[in-house]
Amino acid sequence: MNQNSLHQPLSRRQSAWRAILPVLLSLPFAGVAVAQSASQEAGKQIAAQGTPQGVAACASCHGAKGEGNAAFPRLAGTGEAYLQAQLEAFGNGSRKNPVMQPMAEKLTPEQRLAVAAYYSRLPAPMSASDMATAKPADAGAWLATRGRGKDQLPACAQCHGPGGSGVGTTFPPLAGLPAAYITAQLQAWKAGTRPPGPMALMVSVAKKLSDPDISAVAAYYAALAPSAGPVAVAQTGTKKGQP
Repeated sequence: MNQNSLHQPLSRRQSAWRAILPVLLSLPFAGVAVAQSASQEAGKQIAAQGTPQGVAACASCHGAKGEGNAAFPRLAGTGEAYLQAQLEAFGNGSRKNPVMQPMAEKLTPEQRLAVAAYYSRLPAPMSASDMATAKPADAGAWLATRGRGKDQLPACAQCHGPGGSGVGTTFPPLAGLPAAYITAQLQAWKAGTRPPGPMALMVSVAKKLSDPDISAVAAYYAALAPSAGPVAVAQTGTKKGQP
């Protein structure tokens, strides 16, 4: 700033700063945006093509758009934090799976994050809503939407949202997951063979469920997904080798 500029009217100097300040403030965010874009592209490439280290393309099991395929659950629209946590668990062996463990072990932490970010930003391939008003005789719907007070068992919907749509980035959607997959995960938490997750909630819940309870809840959420529907809500999981 030269001597003459110091004598400019204050209002003119303020106007100049008002014009420059947004540009200066945007610079750090521009760098973050570029980094996020690069990570997204890396995740997309792994999903479609795998990696030179021998990781198979995620799409080969989870579908071209992360929509899932038969016993392999969809990943599209599932929370980033949840997906990353599952890849880390497979990678360090705390979550067992003969397909996913060797894949996750070969991914670097940056690649796991990139894959999680990519799938979390894809549109979910289906919408779902809770079935008609639950009745006590319909054990799956009742447990999912109301829980069981005498056992201090919360409704699944309290964490996973109405229609099993998922809540935030940590509680994954459940709608449309294969019943066998849901059953296997609840049994794994019950047996202590899957990491407990946030606040160990799922371990506590699973231990209060009988085998018939588990089968009923699994069937309920598996049936929520329509055979065809608009993109709206996500779902998540792991069966034979997926988060």
